[in-house]
Amino acid sequence: MAPPMAQQFAQISDPHLTDLAGVRPSQLLSKRFLSYLSWRRKRRFEHRREVLEVLAADLASQTLCQLLVTGDLTHTGLPEEFRQARQWLESLGSPEAVTVIPGNHDALVAEDPAETFTHWQPYMDSDSGLSSGFPSLRLRGEIAFIGLSSACPTPPLLASGKVDNAQLTALGSALENTRGKFRVIYVHHSPVAGVEKWRKALRNADAVAAVIREHGAELVLHGHGHRARLDYLPGRQGEVPVFAVPSASARGLYGADVAGYNTYRVEAQNEAWTLTVERRHLAADQQHFEVAGQQVLRLPQV
Repeated sequence: MAPPMAQQFAQISDPHLTDLAGVRPSQLLSKRFLSYLSWRRKRRFEHRREVLEVLAADLASQTLCQLLVTGDLTHTGLPEEFRQARQWLESLGSPEAVTVIPGNHDALVAEDPAETFTHWQPYMDSDSGLSSGFPSLRLRGEIAFIGLSSACPTPPLLASGKVDNAQLTALGSALENTRGKFRVIYVHHSPVAGVEKWRKALRNADAVAAVIREHGAELVLHGHGHRARLDYLPGRQGEVPVFAVPSASARGLYGADVAGYNTYRVEAQNEAWTLTVERRHLAADQQHFEVAGQQVLRLPQV
């Protein structure tokens, strides 16, 4: 029997793609006002649609079995922003080819889901006949993509998140039911304790890490910090790599990483997984993306 073909997928995060130019003051009578001020002062200059257009062209040159968008598509989570983001998701691909999870900016305050997340529902759904809600589950060949939501409303000046208990229980089941696949967990906030300051951290990172330690996983992905980094979590069969990517739209004006994303190539070889991670970032001319680095990891097959 021929070995499985290599598969490749990509992760982008924190595009903050929406435009708040027409927002009315009455829409900002909440925590949203602080995020609006941040957009007025900095974010509208840092996060640019033209960068996302260059990114989209680069993504189109890749052969992907799935594109993961790990949250923060909006600035303040207004209904109009969700409609703008839906149009952008459609420009990237079909709901079968693209999947999204929410970030803290997308859940800045409590809103009627019919006015917000419903617009993204086809891009958040599991495969037909599988689980509903989060964790989401999509199977693509030898890869199982498991999406978690850490997005929840928080008080002013906080950007923290939490994966609720129902998701934690279902995550354990999803990891067990997909044993033998290359299991990819993706979530907005880092599940590695200490990566972010307390006000931006995943409040129950230890609980998420405990599920991974008990049931295992091959790869964990997140965004939120607007920086590329690699950490590790204990797993059932050794350490699990945890990759973060920068904002997909950043010009790098204020000290954070310039726009970037990762591609992940997975291949089963000799009872192990070979994972090739290519980091791509916006070139100095801001007209194309280029390779910023590559890593090859060997991970046990469980």
